[in-house]
Amino acid sequence: MLRVGLAQINPRVGDINANLDAVFRYVAMAEEAGCDLVAFPELTLSGYPPEDLVLKAGFVADNRAALEKVAARSGRCAVVVGFVDEADDEPVARTSARPARLFNAAALCADGTVLGVYHKQLLPNYSVFDEVRYFAPGHDDSTTYEVAGVAVSLSICEDVWVSDGPVARQRAAGAQVCININGSPFDRHKGDIREATVRDRARESSLPIAYVNQVCGQDELVFDGGSFVADATGSIIARAAQFGEELLVVDVPITQLGSGTSGGAPAGVSGGISTGTSGAQRLVQPMDELDQILGALALGTRDYVRKNGFTDVVIGLSGGIDSAVVAAVAVDALGADRVHGVSMPSRYSSEGSRTDAAALARNLGIEMLTIPIEPAFASYLDMTAQAFAGRAPDLTEENLQSRVRGTTLMALSNKFGWMVLTTGNKSELAVGYFTLYGDSVGGYAVIKDLFKTDVYALARRINERAGRAVIPEATIVKPPSAELRPDQRDDQSLPPYEVLDAVLALYVEQDRTAAEIVTMGYDAELVRRIVRLVDNNEHKRRQLPPGVRVTAKAFGKDRRLPITNAYRG
Repeated sequence: MLRVGLAQINPRVGDINANLDAVFRYVAMAEEAGCDLVAFPELTLSGYPPEDLVLKAGFVADNRAALEKVAARSGRCAVVVGFVDEADDEPVARTSARPARLFNAAALCADGTVLGVYHKQLLPNYSVFDEVRYFAPGHDDSTTYEVAGVAVSLSICEDVWVSDGPVARQRAAGAQVCININGSPFDRHKGDIREATVRDRARESSLPIAYVNQVCGQDELVFDGGSFVADATGSIIARAAQFGEELLVVDVPITQLGSGTSGGAPAGVSGGISTGTSGAQRLVQPMDELDQILGALALGTRDYVRKNGFTDVVIGLSGGIDSAVVAAVAVDALGADRVHGVSMPSRYSSEGSRTDAAALARNLGIEMLTIPIEPAFASYLDMTAQAFAGRAPDLTEENLQSRVRGTTLMALSNKFGWMVLTTGNKSELAVGYFTLYGDSVGGYAVIKDLFKTDVYALARRINERAGRAVIPEATIVKPPSAELRPDQRDDQSLPPYEVLDAVLALYVEQDRTAAEIVTMGYDAELVRRIVRLVDNNEHKRRQLPPGVRVTAKAFGKDRRLPITNAYRG
């Protein structure tokens, strides 16, 4: 067997020194646990994804200098760490400060030196991935390294997703364990696919695969951890938790070359942020889908707020379902003392909305301010009365209220250093049912990748987990409304959310055309209307703050449509 530590850590993009310190801490933990090898996630030293930082020659040099420090610190316990490597044999001299040919790399260090470097061979260039922009593919490297008498091979993320790819070739070259380091972003359906893929590679090659993933929020992306080991039969023998840092220590059974039998003792696993009791089994069961989404929202929010130098957040509490869920997630992410709610009633705000917002704040234990916007709204009406003379009130006056609220929240942000969390959901953002420079104003959009129907499901789950109505039942059951005119309801402007979300899922997330959706049984006029709203509001979505990605097709990094676009399929 080979005792492997999977260091599921939370790196920070660009903070090479902090990432190096984390590596040192976890190497020490792995050594204490008696590990033969400890593996860190993809591009640990630079942070993942580093994007255009790698175009700075100085950044690449700094991350390579950090690798030398890792190597110098290494001892009997081998260390596999991800970093940005630069070609030493570049035939053309670099120009200006831009680095030469780059690689997404993994180094194996032990006994004070770098024993070998592996370059990622398969570079993803789809969805949120843009690696071809930055990196050159590695050559067909089937090198193995002896660690504690076991032949170990290295691979990086995408390399394990292809049958008859690098893993198969490494097994043919004599590998007995494959170490696969990852920066694999979360989406609500990916966990099962991820494990099934690695299990297939392990079974096809009769090669145990140790899969380590980072756990962090990086702008819109969330990385959920969930590191695991598949044995040579494709069975998952160890699994770390999601959404938390951890050192998972696994005694990996080694398949003897040319046979289907394992050498050494049966697999034993210990884990946790401290390595736990030697030999204790650790096979954490995956969370269900709603709990995974809540975990992703909290981790993404926590890391975005803290890594960008903020401590507190402020949220406009309308008494509605969206702001209630955002507030609950913020409390989970940061603690109640770091979350500030603001009620900003206008002449159209119902008494129920005011009392629901107050009840939510009490239930969550957060501070709540009340700042009526009526004086500012009335002043705007007086100020524009002459210019608007002869024209009936319309959407203009409705949006003025939203923009007064946005200005108020930003004033609080400026005064107290609080980040504003916006509360728009994917259904509203898709069809443009929000106000630019109003309710869209803020630093981070927590639920921007969740349809309205998902928001309701999360509200119910939040209450179930708490064992009480943290989110007031009245908030959940009342008809949703922006309350910008008398007796306003969302369904006066939009189709029922159950229908709207079903069409949006097809058009936005599955890239179906309007014609295709109609053939699936949806009303043609309704579909055309929804598609037109989505297309016409691309310019508004481009101006939104980043937010947590929880689906495989989010606005922003995933879905990139032209603003000026005449196609109507």
